[in-house]
Amino acid sequence: MADRVIRATAAGGAIRAFAAVTTDMIKEAKEVHGLSPLASAALGRTMTAAALMCRTLKGHKDTLTIQIKGEGRLGGIVVISDSNANVRGYVYNPDVYLPLNERGKFDVSGAIGENGYLNVIKDLGLKEPYIGYVNLVSGEIAEDLAYYFASSEQVPSVVALGVLVEPEGTISNSGGYIIQLLPGVEEEIVEFLENKLQEIPPVTTLLADGKSPEDILELILGEKDMKIVENVPCRFMCNCSRERMERNVLSLGTTEIQNIIEEQQGAELQCHFCNKKYNFSEEELKNLINDYMSKVEE
Repeated sequence: MADRVIRATAAGGAIRAFAAVTTDMIKEAKEVHGLSPLASAALGRTMTAAALMCRTLKGHKDTLTIQIKGEGRLGGIVVISDSNANVRGYVYNPDVYLPLNERGKFDVSGAIGENGYLNVIKDLGLKEPYIGYVNLVSGEIAEDLAYYFASSEQVPSVVALGVLVEPEGTISNSGGYIIQLLPGVEEEIVEFLENKLQEIPPVTTLLADGKSPEDILELILGEKDMKIVENVPCRFMCNCSRERMERNVLSLGTTEIQNIIEEQQGAELQCHFCNKKYNFSEEELKNLINDYMSKVEE
């Protein structure tokens, strides 16, 4: 099943919903970063969330960033998606390992740790980005995002995210859904949704049974006149380039670049999101300084 994310409405527009399958995307992230099974589960949930949430972006240059930081061994997670569901991300400690939790599942909450926070940053092309901040409530990511929606965006939401990782580290499936109640929703709809969600198996079970994103939303919202309004591919994709890395080098300042030239005779930069390496020779660093100084003098 190809990776994709769908957007739907139900109950005459009182509900909006998103669902996705992200298996290939998470497989690629695992290979790129050499993730442990536990790190795969944590990053996979967050990347799936970003693929779902990006469908609310309007402008073609808009971006959405999810940052999660706790005191656990994972350290933190950073994920970015553009408005076309091109998603990239990394964890601070890709080798993290913990024993399974009391339910026999990967201990994502323990890996993230307590006393942490979740940020959602939306760059919508305005003077300042929108930044939503909440303290972690569980570290399981889905629950934390549901709390973020309720407290920062005032949108009651159900968030389900799942990554099925085999003991040897193979990604069997990955996906998720977000269901949101819009202003003015009737209490009958709320009760219906609460009852329905108690009957729905976990996302990874549904995907293992061959259910598509459409099937998953149909199981939940089919009785409320659900309509699919969007179906787009999602993928792991990094937008790093040599030009971006040149800007990163210049951000160090000419004095620091000169120190690098004298001490290291060159520099190697590595993208956090895709691990691609960019090498700059001594001559290239000197040219960057000269070009920068020429533009300043102009």
